[in-house]
Amino acid sequence: MLNSSQALIFTPIFPLKRSRVHFPPEGAHAAHSLRWLSFGLFPFRRGRPLQESFTRLVEACLDPSNSMDRWLAKLEASKWLSHVKEALSTACLAVQCLDREEACVLVHGSEGTDTTLLVTALAQVILNPDCRTLAGFQGLIEREWIQAGHPFSLRCARSAYSHARLKQEAPVFLLFLDCVWQLGRQFPFSLEFNEHFLLTLFEHSYASPYGTFLYNNEQERKLCAVKEKTHALWPWLNREGDNYKNPLYACNPLVIWPSVEPQSILLWQGLFLRWIRPSHHLDEAWAEIEKIARNS
Repeated sequence: MLNSSQALIFTPIFPLKRSRVHFPPEGAHAAHSLRWLSFGLFPFRRGRPLQESFTRLVEACLDPSNSMDRWLAKLEASKWLSHVKEALSTACLAVQCLDREEACVLVHGSEGTDTTLLVTALAQVILNPDCRTLAGFQGLIEREWIQAGHPFSLRCARSAYSHARLKQEAPVFLLFLDCVWQLGRQFPFSLEFNEHFLLTLFEHSYASPYGTFLYNNEQERKLCAVKEKTHALWPWLNREGDNYKNPLYACNPLVIWPSVEPQSILLWQGLFLRWIRPSHHLDEAWAEIEKIARNS
């Protein structure tokens, strides 16, 4: 129920446009207590366009013949960073309405299991410090992605490396992880978990010996007795918890407002270049940082 005098409805599908709808002060309308509703329509892409963007980016990253101009042209043509920017921008606007305008916000997509979850989950990470802890982020994924019915089996069927092109495949969850990585890069002290944790979630969302990301919704998981026949991912991750913690973490109770300027959105090299760029030097640097942090 909406108790505020304002309510914001975001529909992350169509070209950006905003309008207001006025209600009469009295009457039997269910929303008669609202002063106004503001509709924000946002140019999100999901499904095949998002999957094609992911595929083009991966192909560009794996092309050994890239010159500087060719690489930059392919990166821009993939439009992946534009998707990241759009997701962060929409989440920030939702947070602005909640935090600064004290308005109720309803995020509405066509089915409520893709871009809707992307915006609501990102908004919570930006707004709520509890969702930036290791345990809180796990709870967020369980609540906002798994229990809310994101169809992992359909969306994460084969990945960008497969020659098969399934109509319902789309890396929406990967886009969420990329946006969270952007937050961690811009606010290196505010997330309790590290890049390795995000990479692990990416891997298990596509192929996992655990049952957490299996099937498309709770009904399918219940019918197939997933909880009885498989183990959950989270206990295993928590046993290895120290490997996934950010040594620089310091609890930040404030809202973290990311920059969405084009020069602030960077390619997630740890994911997209992980097989063509040696990472041992970076791993050694982080090990030294962790050592210094623990001894300080």
